[in-house]
Amino acid sequence: MKVLAFDPQKCQGAHVCEATCAQTWFKTSDIARSSIHIRAQEDGFAAAFCIQCGKCIEVCPTEALYYNKQGIVMLKKALCVGCMSCVGFCPYGVMDYAPQEALAFKCVACGQCVKPCPAQALKIVEVEEASTAVWTWQF
Repeated sequence: MKVLAFDPQKCQGAHVCEATCAQTWFKTSDIARSSIHIRAQEDGFAAAFCIQCGKCIEVCPTEALYYNKQGIVMLKKALCVGCMSCVGFCPYGVMDYAPQEALAFKCVACGQCVKPCPAQALKIVEVEEASTAVWTWQF
């Protein structure tokens, strides 16, 4: 499956990826609406985004979450009732909630954040299985 990967050695904390994601999916500059989150740490920056593990699929009472043919967890908006089970259950805290729309949202590895990153700290990669290793990929 293709997933987003992050190289913490390259990240400069420009937050362009967050702004691009929020603009692409929600037409806003509010980075709180981004599906990727960059945080400063003592030794640089860390990223958090969906690794496509599918744990959220297991707890969705309406089957609004599913794997597409590429192995990406997707949301059927028409079926989502905004119960936030997936948000609360996500083991990595990367399933977000948009109260304005009463919908969950997450990274779908679209790659829109990759190109504008000035440090080239993001990349779409092929992996066999979901793993948090993509948060510390070095390329």
